[in-house]
Amino acid sequence: MTDFKHISVAETAERLAKQQVVIADIRDEQSFATAHIEGAYHLTSTSLSVFMQQHDFDAAVVVVCYHGNSSQGAAQYLVQQGFDEVYSMDGGMAAWQLTLPVMSSTDE
Repeated sequence: MTDFKHISVAETAERLAKQQVVIADIRDEQSFATAHIEGAYHLTSTSLSVFMQQHDFDAAVVVVCYHGNSSQGAAQYLVQQGFDEVYSMDGGMAAWQLTLPVMSSTDE
């Protein structure tokens, strides 16, 4: 069985700019609403089935959490569900927000 891979904030931003990845943000609803990566999908236990219907299993998925820890378990779960290319973003949103812009739900 294939495992997920790690990806840096910089590489995530680069691949996102080229529309080569889907961002799956697993943080709680309030944190997601306050700040998230533009275009990120809020992935929860209730939205998982919709996510799996909307995204091809060969799509590259980057899982994002607060600091890059919880995303590892979620990334491995997505691999087990059949996604081929899954990453856990090292440093999570804490690292992203240090250098890159975020959106809030009021911006969308």
